[in-house]
Amino acid sequence: MASRSPSRTIPGELALIEAIRRQAGRGSAASRAVRLGIGDDCAILRPRLGYEICVTTDFTLEGRHFRRAWHPPESVGHRCLARGLSDLAAMGAEPMAVFLSLAVPARLPARWVERFLHGFLSLARRHNVALAGGDTAESPAIPGSRAGLILADIVALGQTPRGKALLRSGARPGDRIYVTGTLGGAVAELAALEKSPRRFAGLTEAARGHPHLYPEPRIAVGRRLRGLASAAIDVSDGLSTDLTHLCEASGVAASIDRAALPVDPLAQKGADAIHQALDGGDDYELLFTAAPGARVPRRIAGVPVHGIGEIRKRTRGRDRITMQTDDGKTVVVRPCGFEHFR
Repeated sequence: MASRSPSRTIPGELALIEAIRRQAGRGSAASRAVRLGIGDDCAILRPRLGYEICVTTDFTLEGRHFRRAWHPPESVGHRCLARGLSDLAAMGAEPMAVFLSLAVPARLPARWVERFLHGFLSLARRHNVALAGGDTAESPAIPGSRAGLILADIVALGQTPRGKALLRSGARPGDRIYVTGTLGGAVAELAALEKSPRRFAGLTEAARGHPHLYPEPRIAVGRRLRGLASAAIDVSDGLSTDLTHLCEASGVAASIDRAALPVDPLAQKGADAIHQALDGGDDYELLFTAAPGARVPRRIAGVPVHGIGEIRKRTRGRDRITMQTDDGKTVVVRPCGFEHFR
């Protein structure tokens, strides 16, 4: 694994584990939540007194969440962790530790794994979350091919003060609806990546303005929403779908204002910017509600916050989510974001 040769493959599972251990420990800040990390049969975590633990899991599948021919390995690692950290942010949780299970084909160049871990661990260090363990395996070859697929599975753990975690189920009629950052940029960048992968091959470090390749989990925003937001969810599948999830959990309906949607500049270059903002997904912004009298800042932890609508009472026979258009008309918003098996 120490070789810089782009053609050298993984020498064996023990060598891979040792390489991950070395890379995880290089320049990492010690996490007080991890008493014992990589090296034993189990990790030992120590949550803060008076706190509860939040746990989330996430797959990253080659061919579904990334393409080896399109995505730099650093981006794949970054996105793998960002997905889990975004779930913790939506609960208002402080990251404690993450566990990574990695299955790769035997013929995969060792350098690909090194670069994947660089992207993964760079984001972990920025948020002071320790890689505390996981598992490794050889993925089998696809029938009729000598190649196998890459699978990365994470378990991310965070902690919140007892009873203070943000839930999807707390929205009430009259609450205002807010979203952080911008929407639609990730799907717009994915479309550009598909057209010209070589244009993005040199993006091997996290950078602003690349919401698909290097999304930024809103950890600091989530912590500050504790006690302010009545409900929250992260925008991973698309605003239309994730707002539907929040409304279903809370038993309410919603009305949003099309003119208030913060469309990302990348999406604005396309012909269907509103569709990308509503249904694109992979934005990893926070969607939350707050009581009508709550003082919600325009920026939280340096991230812009936009009021986009209002929670309403759910009425049987009426559509759950509607949108006011620029010309004053009311249209129905269906949950048309990403959904597996559909």
